Amino acid sequence: MSTPVTLRGNLTRDPELRFSKAGTPVATFTVVTSRRVKDQKTGEWSDADTSFWNCVAFGVLADHVAGSAEKGTGVIVTGNAAQEEWETKEGEKRRGVKVTADDVAVSLRWHSAKVTTAAERPKDAQRDENPFAGDEPPF
Repeated sequence: MSTPVTLRGNLTRDPELRFSKAGTPVATFTVVTSRRVKDQKTGEWSDADTSFWNCVAFGVLADHVAGSAEKGTGVIVTGNAAQEEWETKEGEKRRGVKVTADDVAVSLRWHSAKVTTAAERPKDAQRDENPFAGDEPPF
């Protein structure tokens, strides 16, 4: 079961763009979120409740994320969070939460952006909108 989420934070690294066996673009990236709090005694600001969110985007969205954002970029991500379980090579069971992004936007609070439509992008950057056309997710 997944839960709808909206994240506002910063990318911790450049998005990594890969392709599935069928050629579907897949971008993985991590968003760090935190709440700014002011110490009433010292007046100093600090981060609280810091969380790191592993995110994945497919298809044209993956292309756009990889081509538009980099480490440190402020982003707003909407999508669905789901808990995953896996086993490491050493046989240890792990659990984590991954957000499958429906939309990713650059936060204009700290950045400015020039918007271009997909029709204005080079032909080789335009891809099929259906990320699962004849393929299974690459994870």
